[in-house]
Amino acid sequence: MATKLPDSEFTARLREIRGTLADTDADAALFFDATSIEYLSGFHHIQTERPVALAVTPDRVEITVPRLEVERVDPNERIDAVHSYFDYPGGDPMGVIVSMCRDLDVETVAADSDGAPGVMGYEGPALSDSLTVTTQSWVPRMRWEKTDAEVDLIRESAKWANLGHRYLADYTAVGEHPATVSQRASTDASRAMLDTLGDRYSVRERADGPVSAGYISAEETALPHGHTPNERLSEGDVLITGATANVDGYYSELERTMFVGDYSDEDEHYFELMLEAQTLAIDALGPGVPVSHVDQVVWDYFEEQGITDLARHHVGHNIGLGGHEPPYIDRGWADHCDDPADAEMAPGQVYTIEPGIYTDTAGYRHSDTVAITDHGVEWLTNFPRDLASNVV
Repeated sequence: MATKLPDSEFTARLREIRGTLADTDADAALFFDATSIEYLSGFHHIQTERPVALAVTPDRVEITVPRLEVERVDPNERIDAVHSYFDYPGGDPMGVIVSMCRDLDVETVAADSDGAPGVMGYEGPALSDSLTVTTQSWVPRMRWEKTDAEVDLIRESAKWANLGHRYLADYTAVGEHPATVSQRASTDASRAMLDTLGDRYSVRERADGPVSAGYISAEETALPHGHTPNERLSEGDVLITGATANVDGYYSELERTMFVGDYSDEDEHYFELMLEAQTLAIDALGPGVPVSHVDQVVWDYFEEQGITDLARHHVGHNIGLGGHEPPYIDRGWADHCDDPADAEMAPGQVYTIEPGIYTDTAGYRHSDTVAITDHGVEWLTNFPRDLASNVV
């Protein structure tokens, strides 16, 4: 089982960044985005009002962090030097970042933004006030296609998400509160995961467990991003579930439409339409397939069934270090691609497939995580999809 990304992945990523950098006039690549910093160096942190910046030159990797992160980043052998400021707003984070660059003889940078993002109240100067800046989005594009090692982590995530989902189904009953069922399922699946992996688990959580499983119920399911209602479960309630697990920062996504006891003829009708739409979408996946085509296949089916007014979103999205990553399975995706190759699915991309149908009173959506391979697809999530298996 894969539980941690090997060091060779980071070596390859930095090599690719340096190769791209060599094709520019910049002296260094600079990254403010927390996920990009994690992707390149393995240093993971919570992005707050305190900026963090990672500089990559042809022969050095250096970082600027707030004082409170120094002890966390110091052991990282991929980072050659750590610079710090005390805090924000009392300190001068951008001044230290610029100083770091100048100590590296850097005057021109290719940065992922012209300064630190305005998160949690941060308001700082632009990087271009002190250095010559061109902007780039190299890491987000690199993340589209996962390596075999990354897919292994997502596959492991899917395994534990499946367990969390099984607990959800087992603990659901009339009279239970959806919030406490979700907490119980998440806790028990996390305990099983931690007991099984032991010291192989790469800690990524603060207080929470590595598995998250829960659902929304009743009329909240009619809202694609509904909230858990303060309402105990009743016979005939519709549930939309969600389960994932954090495996060295990587995620999968598993969702099911379930019913508490008896379901209505209308529920069965829309469930079967949703299930067919998801099946059509997954059957359409594959290397070289236009991303927009998959969304169009589902839209054509919805038109055929006369239910386009019940659709609220596109078919799905890439997933990995982020819960939502491009490419997005959307009919308009090709319009966002400068390179025609970017408009097509490629091996290593991992997608959630989640077409939904939403009436005035309930929603119906499954989501499965599916990897694009050289010759087709691999289903990574595997909880049963049929109606009988989703009645609790």
